[in-house]
Amino acid sequence: MTDNLVQLLPDAIANQIAAGEVIQRPASVVKELVENAVDAGADEITLIIKDAGKTLIQVVDNGCGMSETDARMSLERHATSKLRTAEDLYTLHTMGFRGEALASIVAIAQLELRTRRAPDDLGTRLVVEGTEVITQEPVAAPPGTSMAVRNLFYNVPARRNFLKSDSVELRHIREEYIRIALAHPSVRFELYVDDRLDLSLAAGKLRQRIIAVFGKKYRDLLVPIEEATDILRIGGYVGKPEAARKTKVGQFFFINDRYIRSSYLHHAVTMAYDELLGKDAYPFYVIFLQIDPARIDVNVHPTKQEIKFEDERLIYNYLKATIRHGLGRASIMPTIDFESDNPFSPSRTSIQTVPGQPDTGEALPSKMNSDTPRSEAQRHANNLRHWETMYQDLTVDTDTGEILQSRMGREEDEGAPPTQGRAPYQLHHRYIVSAIKSGWILVDQQAAHERILYEGFLNTLREKPAATQQSLFPQAIDLAHADAELMQSLLPELNQLGFDLEAFGGGSFIVRGIPAELAGRNSELDLLEGLLEQYKTNVDFQSDGHERLARGLARAAAIKRGTALDEAEMRSLIDRLFACSQPRLAPNGRKCYVRYELVEVERLFA
Repeated sequence: MTDNLVQLLPDAIANQIAAGEVIQRPASVVKELVENAVDAGADEITLIIKDAGKTLIQVVDNGCGMSETDARMSLERHATSKLRTAEDLYTLHTMGFRGEALASIVAIAQLELRTRRAPDDLGTRLVVEGTEVITQEPVAAPPGTSMAVRNLFYNVPARRNFLKSDSVELRHIREEYIRIALAHPSVRFELYVDDRLDLSLAAGKLRQRIIAVFGKKYRDLLVPIEEATDILRIGGYVGKPEAARKTKVGQFFFINDRYIRSSYLHHAVTMAYDELLGKDAYPFYVIFLQIDPARIDVNVHPTKQEIKFEDERLIYNYLKATIRHGLGRASIMPTIDFESDNPFSPSRTSIQTVPGQPDTGEALPSKMNSDTPRSEAQRHANNLRHWETMYQDLTVDTDTGEILQSRMGREEDEGAPPTQGRAPYQLHHRYIVSAIKSGWILVDQQAAHERILYEGFLNTLREKPAATQQSLFPQAIDLAHADAELMQSLLPELNQLGFDLEAFGGGSFIVRGIPAELAGRNSELDLLEGLLEQYKTNVDFQSDGHERLARGLARAAAIKRGTALDEAEMRSLIDRLFACSQPRLAPNGRKCYVRYELVEVERLFA
């Protein structure tokens, strides 16, 4: 007779397993605790962080507080004040409802809870460690609740080892905090990081909250949207086209004040802008949708950031129409340039705004120098000529059609550099074709330029400061709080790269010069914002800080696909690429060029 194999797990182990779904990193704790404070009716919430949340995460609020019994029950799994029956899932108006957050937190951390209801003379203090209550006692405390979570994952060392660097974890914490702060502009929020005030957001209106979070420049870039139907109410702000960015940051959806992710609704926003944005630009938006809770299902994922809609297509169409209506009221409409093959292409679209507002016209694609671009007709003619001259030196057997001789075949073989005799030419303003002995190479101009800039920046950071192109007039730039913090930390390296950049206080910086290598191609603001976005969203945790900075700046500053280059620029790009130590791959691993053999062409016509 064998022993039974199936056994119930001890509560401590079961709680740790369940905690893995809810608490993935310090930012998960921040989300759960701050949302609980909001549900408690607090209008002042303070978040205190130490060591990126690994040592301490504390949330202090002035909400309704808890009784002694409620405080003890709140630590039990599936204990909640927000649900009584299954039907309550379809009438939810609170952030939390599962009753899992605190139970998950105490399973993997040490918790100290202090709470008092306003009518009570004394509050309650609980100290919990590994799901066991160590201390329970009355205590003098202000109305509200204080939750202090210490030594996160202290009893799950494997999970703690998987946490990223302090800067990365702190970035995730700020992101969660900002999402909740945007959803509740009437609540005052303060964030302290390592005993220093990091972010203070006064209670106010949504527009004020957006400007406080993302910077003063958004004061003139926000377009209000508002629409109400029997089914749905839409409100919030979208950005003018010049507020668009190159990465998917600054995009927020809230359903009944709950932050969600939805690629489907994001597509509706993108379609609403139609041809106002370039292919690689992403709009800024903070959009609130109020809908009957019975028409949605928020019980999809423990993070509650995924939602199912009863009629997704209807919401999609309402949202797209509302944004178009808002942009139309702001008189943001494209004008047509009849000299362009595509009058709405990003390089030829200008934006009309209401009188007195800043011009929002899209700039023409930057070139590697300041020469006036040739006309499209000239480019097509030149490309045709290049295709013809590419094959003019082939010697062909008239009976068999076999290629017998080619000037390309008589040249030096590829080390990998291309031949010097033939002029390179562009395909669709994205790729460069250049002849080699046995055929030709096709160069991805953006990937190639990223490799060139990356190696140059990396050498500069490790050896000596780069040359600076001083600006005729210094320019002030205002950054969102989190971006300003990151910029401040990068100042020494940026100035070594050739920037002349100085902090001016309050999220402002003065730019007096940029690297000479980049002069004439990018505005200071676009360059620095692009760098910050690349640095934040394309972090390689295996590389050191210099490599990450060089990679981010190279990505932000490289010439983009769709940029027209003249012959001298193409030659220079190819020569510099093959002078690199690793010419085959861009810093992100993308191929810089592909080689084609003439024998492959012969097979196509066999």
